[in-house]
Amino acid sequence: MAGRLEGRVALVTGGTSGIGAGAVERLRAEGAEVVFTGTRTDAGADVAARTGAHFRAQRVEEASAWPALVEEILDRFGRLDLAFANAGTEAGDSSVEEIGIEGWNRVIGVNLTGVMLTVQHAIRAMRRNPEGPAGAIVINSSMNAHRAMGNYVAYSVSKTAVCALAKSAAMHCATSGTRIRVNAILPGVVETPLITDLIAKSPDPAAVRARFESFSPMGRMARVEEITGLLVFLATEEAAYINGAEILIDGASTAGMMGAA
Repeated sequence: MAGRLEGRVALVTGGTSGIGAGAVERLRAEGAEVVFTGTRTDAGADVAARTGAHFRAQRVEEASAWPALVEEILDRFGRLDLAFANAGTEAGDSSVEEIGIEGWNRVIGVNLTGVMLTVQHAIRAMRRNPEGPAGAIVINSSMNAHRAMGNYVAYSVSKTAVCALAKSAAMHCATSGTRIRVNAILPGVVETPLITDLIAKSPDPAAVRARFESFSPMGRMARVEEITGLLVFLATEEAAYINGAEILIDGASTAGMMGAA
């Protein structure tokens, strides 16, 4: 049912494409005011024009930019109810033997430091909500937190680390008497425009699609709207007792394996 987030204010990082853009669109459809960030200004302008959300060009890993963003949200809307720490990258990643320090620092900077800064400043903003400190923070991790990739060491490490960050932040918020909840979602392979473009441009699109679909025993990729549906649920009062959780949404990709027949 649409309209579940009427009167709420949300922040989405990495909102210019993929799951992030889908989240902006879904949150707006549910009635929330949305501020989203990213580094691709043209794409940000397109998403803003299509959804009525507010785009701000910002790198999540730049600590100095965060206080101004939070003040802008509070000045404009007077509150923050949901933060979706979604921004991430794989650029420059490789195996542990081959990765350069620049690639390592880039991935860890966006995927871990950027997420920490998102959570930190979201908590500070939510403490200033008119009804008292309350809100929902959702970190976009990955099934690769449980199933590390040998050729993407920094990505795998960062996605595992943000699960610990969610738990630490949830403990902090709960034991300090707030109603701020922090959870991590762990998607499997999601059929984003990036993936479909990669499939289309490959020499054998059918084979590449089949490989992506084979990661899940369900035989398909996740749809963006399935990920954003979970995000909306975690933002509602129906999820009021879900805190410090890792929620897999991977079509049983990491659930187990079949034995010999």
